Amino acid sequence: MESNLIWIITIAIIAVIFLPYAIKFRRSTHEARHRRDEAIRLGADKPMAQYPSIDQLRCIGCGACVAACPEGEVLGVVMGKAVVINGLKCVGHGRCAEACPVEGITIGLGDISVRDDIPFMTEHNETNIPGLYIAGELGGLALIRNAINQGKMVIDHITQTSDSVQANTDMFDVIIIGAGPAGMSAALQAKKCKLNYTLIDQQDAGGTILQYPRKKLVMTKPVEIPLFGALTKPEYSKEELLEIWLDLKEKYIQQIRTNEKLIDVKQDNGFLTVKTNKEEYLSQNVILALGRRGIPRKLNVPGEHLSKVMYKLIDAEAYQNENLLIVGGGDSAIEAAMGLARQKGNRVTLSYRKDKFFRIKKRNEERIRDFILSKKIEVLFNSDVGKITEKHVLINDGQSTREIPNDFVFIFAGGEPPFDLLKNIGIQFGGN
Repeated sequence: MESNLIWIITIAIIAVIFLPYAIKFRRSTHEARHRRDEAIRLGADKPMAQYPSIDQLRCIGCGACVAACPEGEVLGVVMGKAVVINGLKCVGHGRCAEACPVEGITIGLGDISVRDDIPFMTEHNETNIPGLYIAGELGGLALIRNAINQGKMVIDHITQTSDSVQANTDMFDVIIIGAGPAGMSAALQAKKCKLNYTLIDQQDAGGTILQYPRKKLVMTKPVEIPLFGALTKPEYSKEELLEIWLDLKEKYIQQIRTNEKLIDVKQDNGFLTVKTNKEEYLSQNVILALGRRGIPRKLNVPGEHLSKVMYKLIDAEAYQNENLLIVGGGDSAIEAAMGLARQKGNRVTLSYRKDKFFRIKKRNEERIRDFILSKKIEVLFNSDVGKITEKHVLINDGQSTREIPNDFVFIFAGGEPPFDLLKNIGIQFGGN
């Protein structure tokens, strides 16, 4: 009897200690698996830039990497092992690798020899075409600080290896394509080094930042902007960064050509000819500081410049208790609308210019029908966005204009990444 009592007490103590852990572990595993399935359905599981590679043999499932990630929801623990859940949201901060107690995580691009979205580059970011460089996320490394540092680094290399062209000629020392963080940094450093340069962008200064889907842009480490100084805060809003870029543009960058699209780059007797939709230019060097996602197609309506307007949904769970408008009728728009409608308290409206959905997956067609019937999503067919304001959106249906409350707008009107353009120029990729 005494022996049985001891066993009962022992089992009870073990149950008190380990049962809550087991329940918590099962719940967190279920939630992580659910988030991973959601990310796969939204097409957000595949990373576009550097990402954590997890050694499953070393991983002990402690969750330190999950807690350390400043983006949140990139990693999760499923069946006792860390896994990448939302790879598209990962921008390669590296905090997960630093936090891992068994050194089971490495941050990188993977095997670029099998990736057709990563161009070959030297240590100075020069492509296989002499004088043609890549800076920023186009090379596979995300993070604003990487873009800023690469733009400056490429200009420093050009300054050291190229002879400056004579003044009052049609030749440039360097032409910079793209006025995001990498391109702006390169232009500022070029001015500091007294190079003859020009900066060309399909939109305007800071255009890439406008496309960032995060409410806050996490920096994690200080970075030095040429002619400005250090960005030292751990995070900045899109508005803060745009204010910095526009102020720098007004003060220092007069050689900027906006609303000009790159068409081609060709070698010409040891120099590079840059062709845009407006003009041709000759330069010793060219820096491609383009985004990896390409330039999304715009609606060209008043208010589209506001920071609440986005062209990609990275993390549906980041939006709760919001008034949300989705514009578009393809699979991406519908999947984003459903993902957002699943979150707590969201009021989701989907605007589509046609009278019904075309060419969408059968599964999406069935699911969106259920969301409409349950009034989780309101669909406005035959409608167009007329104007976007800070708190509202005006929707036209051809007969009347309706004003709806709005906190964020997601536009899915198409757009293509620049990889085909780069390959036509002659830049080699890992998957070639």
